[in-house]
Formats: sequence, C-alpha cells, structure tokens
Amino acid sequence: MKAYVLIKVHSGDVPEALRQLRAAKGVVTADMTFGPYDAIAVVEAKDLGTVGRIVALDIQPVVGVLDTLTCLVIEGV
Repeated sequence: MKAYVLIKVHSGDVPEALRQLRAAKGVVTADMTFGPYDAIAVVEAKDLGTVGRIVALDIQPVVGVLDTLTCLVIEGV
C-alpha cells in the first residue's frame, strides 16, 4: 500500500523536519513543496493499519510538523 502524506511544517523547521522524515521507517521519499503544504512524504507499507501507525508514530511527532493529510493511492486503475 502506498500513500502520499501532505505535511504542514512550522516556519523555519522545514530542513530539520525533512531530515527526520527521510530517516523515518516506511517513508520512501520526503520533499519540500510550495503551496498550502510545506512537504510531501511517500509512504509504503503492507497494509492500511501500518500506514496509520507510520503517520501517527513516525511523521506527526517530527519536530515542526503541525498537520498532515494522508492520501491513499488506489492501485490498478
């Protein structure tokens, strides 16, 4: 299962947040973006429960993370 996690980060904390996100288990990539969200992370996991745990335990506690929006990928379409 794959998900895109859109992340709002406190101003000034983006570089450190990206460093921590890139090191998080299950995060394939993490990049800075412009617009309403400051970063996007691609998460891959075996099932929905694992995606939820990665977001709740490995992404949301990252320094500077204010809010997340998880978009699940629909495969096979």
